[in-house]
Amino acid sequence: MSTFLENQNWRYATKKFDATKKVSTEDLKFLKEAIRLAASSYGLQPYKVIFIETADLREKLKPAAWGQSQIVDASHLIVFANMTNFGDTEIDDVIQNLTTTRGLPEDALKGYGDFMKSKISPLPVEKRDTWTAKQTYLALGNLLNAAAEIKIDVTPIEGFEPAQFNEILGLEAMNLNAVLVATIGYRHDEDQTQHYAKVRKSNEELFLTL
Repeated sequence: MSTFLENQNWRYATKKFDATKKVSTEDLKFLKEAIRLAASSYGLQPYKVIFIETADLREKLKPAAWGQSQIVDASHLIVFANMTNFGDTEIDDVIQNLTTTRGLPEDALKGYGDFMKSKISPLPVEKRDTWTAKQTYLALGNLLNAAAEIKIDVTPIEGFEPAQFNEILGLEAMNLNAVLVATIGYRHDEDQTQHYAKVRKSNEELFLTL
């Protein structure tokens, strides 16, 4: 029987990580592959996922994350950054990857590429940036589920100052913008939050059948 629901009940937003425990290279590879395989609109993956291991850099980022201890205590800090001003060039890159991966003629997917461009590129920059930012949440979902499967804790964090993260990490120069932060590692024995009963809406409150 699937252990998916059991894993979902096990996971929680860890408040205190054990700084002495590190995620192994093998498990890190597994989590990265789970993120890479996440669904995204048109399969475009309009974001970058930045793994920050350097202790000094994480110390610099901590004040910009409202002083949360997870930023420095977790095994790894992950920043999901959406691509800004996403448009024709980025779509062309994806089409090239599709063509190469599937062994197709260069012009086989031109119509599909043109269709995507017609739907995405004419949008105002603000709308495109909002759209690419939303895509990062799909990648985060895969990370949460994959980590729970191998009993690695993840804390998704929206409580941070994106502009400060962008400045410290030099993201604007790469046409990127920090949208989400996640810390991964192992819960500390002293984190009392792990013992709290999970609180969610009842089925009757949450679901509608029409």
